[in-house]
Amino acid sequence: MSTRIPKQRLAMRKEPLQARSRATVDAIIQAGARILGDHGWAGFTTNRVAEKAGVSIGSLYQYFPDKLALIEAVRRHHFDDVLRVIRKAMDRRRPVKEFAEALVDGMIDVHLEHPALHRVMLDEVPGHARSQLAHDAFRAEYLSRYAEAIAPYRRIGKRQRIAEILASAVEGVIHNAARSGQLKAPELKRELVNLICAYLSQSGRKLA
Repeated sequence: MSTRIPKQRLAMRKEPLQARSRATVDAIIQAGARILGDHGWAGFTTNRVAEKAGVSIGSLYQYFPDKLALIEAVRRHHFDDVLRVIRKAMDRRRPVKEFAEALVDGMIDVHLEHPALHRVMLDEVPGHARSQLAHDAFRAEYLSRYAEAIAPYRRIGKRQRIAEILASAVEGVIHNAARSGQLKAPELKRELVNLICAYLSQSGRKLA
């Protein structure tokens, strides 16, 4: 069974096929992320998003039937960014410290794009069936990618469990830093890189 996250099809009225329509949808999603971060869930409205994106409210509703559908598109955009970071960090020839630095740098950059957004998404946006479905699919691919990424530094035996623990640790530190506005703190990167290196070293004893 595929673990790939369904793209906009689950929540959108129609899928953008032409370059112009894809650009419109991207602008709406980026505007949605900005409005959600700036105004929180209580201040998140489709009218504000349409104005920020420079499109008519009719154009927004052409693709998104309601604001929960738009929230799902914002959430999936973030999920895709996170998966790209893990894929980019994967390189079997890298020493473990370079892998850790690439992973941490990428995760920090993704969460710095709209730093307030992540606090709102974590603490204010209500959950619903569609978001749980998307999150479950993301989580499966996310952990699969982590397990593949740590393969050069970890024997096969307990790789999946190591991946789960490492992913939870990195995710927790990054999300807490996003909530508290500490993502740019130099010690955050340094200590998180040290944590990854130490954990993989103790878990696998297979450092490059």
